[in-house]
Amino acid sequence: MQAVSTGAAAVKAPAKKQSVARVAGASLAGTTLEFYDHFIYGSAAALVFPKLFFPQTDPLIATLLSLASYGVAFVARPLGGAVFGHFGDKIGRKWVLIVTLLMMGVATFCIGLLPTYASVGVLAPLLLVLLRIVQGLALGGEWGGAAIMVNELDPEGKRRGFLGSLVQLAAPICLLLANAVFALITWLVSEEAFLSWGWRVPFLLSAILVGVGMYIRASVHESGMFEKLEETSGESRAPIKEVLSNYKKQLLIAFGARLGGDIAFYVFTLFLLYYVPTKLGLPRSIALNAVLMGAVAQILFIPVAGLLADRIGRRPVLMLGGFGGAVWAFIFFLMVNTSNPALIMLSSFVGMVLVSFMFSPLASFLPELFATRVRVTGASLGFQFAGVFGGALAPLIAVSLIDRFGSTTPVAIYLAVVCILIALSAMAARETARMNLSDAG
Repeated sequence: MQAVSTGAAAVKAPAKKQSVARVAGASLAGTTLEFYDHFIYGSAAALVFPKLFFPQTDPLIATLLSLASYGVAFVARPLGGAVFGHFGDKIGRKWVLIVTLLMMGVATFCIGLLPTYASVGVLAPLLLVLLRIVQGLALGGEWGGAAIMVNELDPEGKRRGFLGSLVQLAAPICLLLANAVFALITWLVSEEAFLSWGWRVPFLLSAILVGVGMYIRASVHESGMFEKLEETSGESRAPIKEVLSNYKKQLLIAFGARLGGDIAFYVFTLFLLYYVPTKLGLPRSIALNAVLMGAVAQILFIPVAGLLADRIGRRPVLMLGGFGGAVWAFIFFLMVNTSNPALIMLSSFVGMVLVSFMFSPLASFLPELFATRVRVTGASLGFQFAGVFGGALAPLIAVSLIDRFGSTTPVAIYLAVVCILIALSAMAARETARMNLSDAG
C-alpha cells in the first residue's frame, strides 16, 4: 500500500506542475494579445490618427481628438469589467478568457481595414471610436479573468505574487512588440507609404496572436476554487450588487493603488511619442527607442517585483513604487528636457522600473481583497474604474498642461500626486501576502 501511495503522489506532482504552466501560459498569451492591440492603438493615436481620421484645421485639436479616442477604451473598460466580471463569477473564469480574446482580436483587425477621413468623412472617426469601445470592453474583462485564474492556482499564497506578475508581463511585452512593429514599418517604407497603408500592418497582424491565444486557452480547465464554490453554493448570486454594497473600502483601496500606475506608465512612455518630436524637435525614432527601453525595464523588473511581493509583502513593494515614482517624476523631466537621446532613454528606463513596482503586485493584491464569489467582479471593477481617471485622462491632461503652461513642471506635479496616492492606498490596506484566498473578503 505504501508503494502505491508513493507512486500516486509521484504521478500527481507533475500534473499539478503542468497545470500551473498551462494556466499561466494561457493567461499570459491572451493578455499579451489584448495589450498588443491596446498599445498599437496608442502608438497610432500619437503618430497616425491625427492626420488620417480627424480634421486637420488645428494640429493640437487633431492630436487631442486622437488621444481622446485612445482614452474612450478606458471609459469602456469598467463596463467590460462589470459585465465580464459578473459572468466570470456566475458562469466561470474560462468563459471570460475566450470571449474577451475574440472580441479584442476582431475589433483590432477591423481597425486595420477602416477607410480614412479623406475617403468617407466623419464616418471614419465614428467607426474608429466604435471599435475602440469594443477593445475597451474586451480588455476590461480580460485582465480580471486572467489574474484570477492564476491566483486561484495557489490559494495558500506561496507564490501568488510571482504568478500574478506573469499576467502583468503582458503589458511591457506588448508595448515592446507594438512599438517595435511600428518602428520596423516606418524604417522599411516611406512616410507616404506609411500613412497610406503601412500603419495598417500592425493591426492586421493581430490575427496571428488571436489564433495562438485561442489554441492555448482552449486547453485550460476551469478554476478549481470556482468549481468548488459552484458545488457548495446553491443560492442565486448577484456579484455586482454584492461588491457595490459590501466591498466599498476594498474598491477604494484598489482604485487608489491602481490610479497612479496608469498615469506613470503613460508619462514615462507614450507621452514621449508626443513630447519629443513636437516640443523638443527631435526625431520620432528617439521617442520610440525610449519607449522600447521602458518596456525592457518592465520585462526585467515585473517578475522581480512579483517575487519581492511574495517575500516581503504587497504593501512594501507598492509603497516603494509610489514614493519612488513621485520623486522620479521631477528628475524624469529634467533629463528629458536636456534633449540628450541617451538621457531621454535612461529616464524612461528608470521610470518604468518604478512602474514595475507599482504594477506587478496588483495582479495578486487586488484579487486578495475580494471573496471567491465576487473576486472577478471586484478586482476587475477596482482595476478598470481607476483606468478611466488614469489612462483615459492622462494623455489629455498632460498635453493640455504643456500647452497651457509651456512647462513640464505641472505634469510632474500631477504625476507625483497620484504616485503618492498609491503608497497611501497600500498603507491603508492590510497585508494579504500570507492569506489563504478562501479567507479573503
